[in-house]
Amino acid sequence: MSVFLAVILGIGYFISYYYQNPRILYIAIIFSLAMNIASYWYSDKITLSISGAKEAKRAEYFDLYNDVENLSITAGLPMPKVYVIEDVSPNAFATGRDKEHAVICVTTGLLRILNKNELEGVISHELSHIGNRDILLSTVVVVLVGSISILANMFIRGRIFKGTDRDDRSGGVFQIIGILFIILSPIIATLIQLAISRKREFLADASGALLTRYPEGLASALQKISDAGIPMKSANPATAHLFIADPFAKTKQKVSTLFSTHPPVALRIKALLGNDKM
Repeated sequence: MSVFLAVILGIGYFISYYYQNPRILYIAIIFSLAMNIASYWYSDKITLSISGAKEAKRAEYFDLYNDVENLSITAGLPMPKVYVIEDVSPNAFATGRDKEHAVICVTTGLLRILNKNELEGVISHELSHIGNRDILLSTVVVVLVGSISILANMFIRGRIFKGTDRDDRSGGVFQIIGILFIILSPIIATLIQLAISRKREFLADASGALLTRYPEGLASALQKISDAGIPMKSANPATAHLFIADPFAKTKQKVSTLFSTHPPVALRIKALLGNDKM
């Protein structure tokens, strides 16, 4: 979090120096604070809207409601709201600003392929995100990444439209370093976001296994989700890290984990079961 704030301040400072206007730095700070405040109050509504989720009726999803309610009591958490996404891809996520305003959302595809123990494992994982305050952390990180990207994009576009004059060329090494920093900062911010997301997934897996006392349930659910390999219709890069598994279903592709929103499923299952059960 400190690195994110330092990057935002660094971008604001360089842009204000570049244009010889100290007010730009103040605007950058106010902008990032305003984005954080707005995301704190409306993050759940924004996320649910992007995902196309609808509130689940208790009569229609009775078993799901019972599982969430019972596990919430076990975890000592208030009962979160329950939402469902009409999508054949099996997945789930939790969102909200705190445990009193939390939401757990699952896809209809998840409900179709998981048995009771596996579904309880997934729900316990999402409740752990709520209990560990990951839902707030993830939201703030998204906003900070977005703020950095917007500030960098504004500078780059402004420089293109402004063109290059004699004053621009007189900055020397400092300007070159500053411009490179602004160009690379969105990439750096995204990598930090992905690293945080992967760490919190491991923690939620561990906490969820402690909650149910049955790590095999969550491990089996993760394997089924991975084997399905179906991308979500409403998959969005801004919210991808919130889900229990990559909504783009890229887990089977041979890409570097450095650019992944989730750790490899095999490593998560190994952490849950141990070497002797792999």
